[in-house]
Amino acid sequence: MKKGKKLYEGKAKIIFASAEKNLVIQHFKDDATAFNNQKKANIEGKGILNNRISEHILSALKDVGIENHLIKRLNMREQLIDLAEIIPIEFIVRNIVTGSLTKRLGIEEGTILNKPLIEFCYKNDQLGDPLVSREHIDVFGWATLSELNLITDQCLRINDFLQGMFRGINIKLIDFKLEFGKRKSDGKIILADEISPDTCRLWDADTDKKLDKDRFRKDLGDVVEAYQEVARRLGILHEQVSNVRPIKFPKPTAVKIKKK
Repeated sequence: MKKGKKLYEGKAKIIFASAEKNLVIQHFKDDATAFNNQKKANIEGKGILNNRISEHILSALKDVGIENHLIKRLNMREQLIDLAEIIPIEFIVRNIVTGSLTKRLGIEEGTILNKPLIEFCYKNDQLGDPLVSREHIDVFGWATLSELNLITDQCLRINDFLQGMFRGINIKLIDFKLEFGKRKSDGKIILADEISPDTCRLWDADTDKKLDKDRFRKDLGDVVEAYQEVARRLGILHEQVSNVRPIKFPKPTAVKIKKK
């Protein structure tokens, strides 16, 4: 599908017009950012992997009734999506304590929460995406309380589904960010943006090895390799992916069994 004019460019994606009314093309960049755009880098192949992983997850969510903006993946880096007016709130769903929650409250990293915690952050890099309350969201007209109730219910449903998906491939879903918007065609609130290792914290269930953007945030290295590992476990790395370095797996070692 032919791309039209550029409508918007964010930190990790570009939105282009398409030939179809109320549909746009979302292009995944290789740019990586952290700490509200203070740390930047270009990581070759990251956009290709995020495009594929996000398509896989959003398609699976559609299959269980979670409406989202994905129409189809067009190519290695682009998706055709519903045009939506994004609600300026990031919905953070937390299952295990880490990151800013540890810094703000002093709770030990790795603490398992007795139920999922949903936090709201106002989308504004200049202000550092500050935490806001339900009352802020209502008073400033970012969403009504009934819309907020619908979205938080969706967040919990998505969390349940993703936890099961990742548990099945031996990955712990620590926390993740969601965005929602009002679809231009009918005004319905739908899940938007992406779900990928850029927006989720994913730890190997056995070793707690980080398989997400924390590898970039914390200078752990092997960012693409970690994203590839997630794709491999999801069963979607069998496709021929250009411009992405292959994962190098160690050769299996022989195990000696002592006879009793």
